[in-house]
Amino acid sequence: MPQNINSPLRGVLFDWDGTLLNSHAADTAAYLAMFRVMGIPWGLAELEEHYSPNWYNVYRAAKLPRKHWDAADQAWRENYSSQRPKLIAGARRVLARVGAKYNLGLVTSGDRDRVHRQLKDFDLWGSFAARVCSGDTEERKPHPAPLQLALKRMRLNPAETVYVGDAPEDLQMARSAGVRAAIAVLGPFPTEKRLRAEKPDALLESIEELPQVIKRFY
Repeated sequence: MPQNINSPLRGVLFDWDGTLLNSHAADTAAYLAMFRVMGIPWGLAELEEHYSPNWYNVYRAAKLPRKHWDAADQAWRENYSSQRPKLIAGARRVLARVGAKYNLGLVTSGDRDRVHRQLKDFDLWGSFAARVCSGDTEERKPHPAPLQLALKRMRLNPAETVYVGDAPEDLQMARSAGVRAAIAVLGPFPTEKRLRAEKPDALLESIEELPQVIKRFY
């Protein structure tokens, strides 16, 4: 349930992949290529069953030995670099509209170099007051540390903010950090069943619903 609704809402923080960036096809292609390189007998069905924004959870599920993780990372990045994912429909308009009223932050499990490059390519770097990516904290989602770091950089209290994401780990992180509301959006990644099971404070069919839904948490 929403937290401390008597205090004004000041910040809206977002996940990146699947929430603002339609990277499912690019991500999937990179995974399937990596599986081939690493000799992992997985296809799309296995990837969708075990998908997590924390790719090390995918490696663990595939029983890839830890000593091969760096090579798997490299194989994934090499394929992904040839992909050209696009923004989720309406994401740019939503960021402009919500950003006119609130401070915006980004908290993603995505690789820092890749996400920073994409933000600049899409001319969205300046939209966010804070950007926390994989490697910026020792802990990963669903641990609250990445979101807590973003809030610290934005000088915001958790109760003054909401977090928007498309994976159950996003909601778990948001709740652990104590934000006012954990908002879920149905995106292109295969997370809907687990996302609904987390019982988000609001569930969006599209990111374009956010400006209206966010009014519940003023």
